[in-house]
Amino acid sequence: MRFQSVTFDLDGTLLDTIVDLAEACRRMLEELGEPPRSLAEIHRFVGKGMAVLVERCLTRGSAPSAERLHHAIEVFKRHYAEVNGHYTQIYPGVVEGLQAWKASGLKLGVVTNKPGMFTEALLERMGLADYFDVVVSGDTTAHKKPHPEPILHACRIFGVSPGRNLHVGDSRNDIHAAHAAGCPCYCVPYGYNEGEPVDSADCDALVSDLPAAYRQALNDKTS
Repeated sequence: MRFQSVTFDLDGTLLDTIVDLAEACRRMLEELGEPPRSLAEIHRFVGKGMAVLVERCLTRGSAPSAERLHHAIEVFKRHYAEVNGHYTQIYPGVVEGLQAWKASGLKLGVVTNKPGMFTEALLERMGLADYFDVVVSGDTTAHKKPHPEPILHACRIFGVSPGRNLHVGDSRNDIHAAHAAGCPCYCVPYGYNEGEPVDSADCDALVSDLPAAYRQALNDKTS
């Protein structure tokens, strides 16, 4: 296999977290006296991190003030800490795929825009933490995806050149971050893509699930 390490997006790639996120948003908006958002709206709002999710929930014609946004983020964090992982589901094929990758001897990591205070707790709760050598959260580096720095940070910890790291995600944020870092990117067609489904033309391979990503990587001879 040409790859020496693999980084995975979390929400929408490994874990279906939308119900937890929607419930935290519902509680936040209720506490703030704001009208609710639908599950479909929350689905579109997810992708660029917690602060953007909260801002999108509050934006109705005009963006909230900085003070209002800061307060709303703190309210969201409190509610999300209470529900994080309660309704989350592991996507089909994820455990089998991670087992295959781990057995191959590659170094594995998570690169997510989710804040660290929620990321590692969620991985532990879902029984996935032991698969990963590196976890890069939304506040680990100065930038979030689609900036390349989170993936580059993981590669530096791995001691692997970006060209030998494969990134697996579900959105253009993942594609742009990986390609800017110099990594190939495979995408799954499910997950959270801000209303812009990924296309096979956008990524290096469009795969149905993680086992398919592993099989694709075995046949990927591009140098």
